[in-house]
Amino acid sequence: SMEISGTVVEGVEMGCRLIDQYLLMPGPGINRDDLRIGAMLTVRGRVEKGMMTTCQQGTPFVVTEIVSR
Repeated sequence: SMEISGTVVEGVEMGCRLIDQYLLMPGPGINRDDLRIGAMLTVRGRVEKGMMTTCQQGTPFVVTEIVSR
């Protein structure tokens, strides 16, 4: 797993949330509302390059833990 930190920004498509170039995908036990736009977060998880998403940008990153908010 890896950690990324930064400000959650809204993607081009509705409901898409990113930190830097990573598209945040809530994993088990993670609520989408916890990944709110404008939040400064450190999250832990894994890159899933082959994952299908409706977002046309970012590398899919499955969030397994919110380390700090």
